[in-house]
Amino acid sequence: MKLITIFAVLALALDQGSKIFVLKSLELANRGWVEVFPPYLNFQMAWNRGVNFGLFGSDTDIMRWVLIALGLVISAWVIIWVRRSQSRALAFVSAGLLVGGAVGNIIDRLVYGAVVDFLNMSCCGINNPYSFNVADIFVFAGAFGLVLFADTNKTP
Repeated sequence: MKLITIFAVLALALDQGSKIFVLKSLELANRGWVEVFPPYLNFQMAWNRGVNFGLFGSDTDIMRWVLIALGLVISAWVIIWVRRSQSRALAFVSAGLLVGGAVGNIIDRLVYGAVVDFLNMSCCGINNPYSFNVADIFVFAGAFGLVLFADTNKTP
């Protein structure tokens, strides 16, 4: 449980710190776009009211609360599942990253009503119109790590 907590707190701190930086220091919500390392990395402001890439997005308050509840349920389930399993340390690290990222996006929904997405990456003549955030990276890395390192013989 200690590894889950440590990596969840680290992921959450990096995620929320990056969002505070782009919102307060760079004022990205007002500017909309900042070139960082064009065309590969730019900051492009997006308020995500859905899941990945705005899928299932809605301006209704009910969807916001459904996604908050879903994030909490999935985070709790991951913690319970990994703690009950005979998984290796890397599974606990992965679970911590996933939970920290999920909680970061939950905090955004509570504070702003939407997730703060700002990272935009393009390459090789392909202009990506979508933005994502640091929490999304941790959720993806954590889920991938769980696929690789979690013991799947026991489930809650």
